[in-house]
Amino acid sequence: MEQRVVEFLKDRESEMVEVLKGLVEIESPSHDKEAVDQVGAQVQKLYKKYVGGSIEVFPNKDFGDHFRCEFGDGDEQILILAHMDTVWPKGTLEELPFRIDGDKLYGPGSFDMKGGIVQGLFALHALKSLNVPMKTKVVMLFTSDEEIGSESSRDLIEAEAKKSKFVLVLESAAASTKGKLKTSRKGVGMFTIKVKGKAAHSGIEPEKGISAIEELAHQTLYLHGLTDFEKGTTLNIGLIKGGSASNVVAAEAEAELDLRVKNTAEFQRVIPLIEGLTPSMEGVTIEVTGGINRPVMEKTPEISKMFETAKELAKEYLGFDLEEQASGGGSDGSFASQFAPTLDGLGPVGDGAHASNEHLLISKMPVRSALVALLIEKLANE
Repeated sequence: MEQRVVEFLKDRESEMVEVLKGLVEIESPSHDKEAVDQVGAQVQKLYKKYVGGSIEVFPNKDFGDHFRCEFGDGDEQILILAHMDTVWPKGTLEELPFRIDGDKLYGPGSFDMKGGIVQGLFALHALKSLNVPMKTKVVMLFTSDEEIGSESSRDLIEAEAKKSKFVLVLESAAASTKGKLKTSRKGVGMFTIKVKGKAAHSGIEPEKGISAIEELAHQTLYLHGLTDFEKGTTLNIGLIKGGSASNVVAAEAEAELDLRVKNTAEFQRVIPLIEGLTPSMEGVTIEVTGGINRPVMEKTPEISKMFETAKELAKEYLGFDLEEQASGGGSDGSFASQFAPTLDGLGPVGDGAHASNEHLLISKMPVRSALVALLIEKLANE
């Protein structure tokens, strides 16, 4: 049966490309509800065509609607996560159109992660078409706001993960031709730092002013100094603004801080330092808001076992050595992993996520789809 699944999907490579072309050419930036809903409508049509089964839509006022698709029967479930939004604004297709160059398929959102959506749908299509027996049902949850923190979808993700034996995430593989899976992810913290000082004319009476920008510069150096590469902890102020004019001592300044850690203990150590910032100058106030955006996805024995299963399937039926990698980025798998064993990076093989060279390898699409299908079959019958 396993070899039939592989051959079935290899025969559908060109069809997968055409389906992906249709999704890529519907632009879906996270903040554009109408655009993401257009992709959602197309995905639902594809699900009905290739898989069938029930679809439950969760209306969303501010972002695209989320929806849950159910395939198969059983009291237990395997959860598959995918997101439909991208980081690319409307109009990107004019500059970076869908195109194929040899084995590379280019287009905004192709690698992250519309290719994963297509591969996941075709994996279930193969299982259904070949009547592969499974003791466990499969739930696919499609969300609309992963790229901006999953604010409106987190509760849904966690609720489904709590009901699941296993979770598979169709995020793109680690960027390379090897297609490494992600068995752990750093936790992510996001903070806003607001500094208030006192304005004054910088030429006539600068001594009467207190520069919020100067204070923020001191705090930036302090925060960056907390980075510890050996522990895998990084702090980065990547966005900063302040002041009103070059000849005015800045009364206000603001910065956005990104925190990444490998384990929860580092969150507990570093976050109090961020929240407890003290001014270096008199007359200044500092306000810190924010917190943990995504928890740490730590590699557990259960996740290790899932990876070993995937590795064995890849070797025996697909003819390649599957590798794993820790990721510095977060995903919806970070939420799910708190409640069920989670394997991430099962999506496309390629490179350039969030970059102008975003692409996937066409020849790997049926292979990765087959890996997902075989993994579902194996896990569903344990």
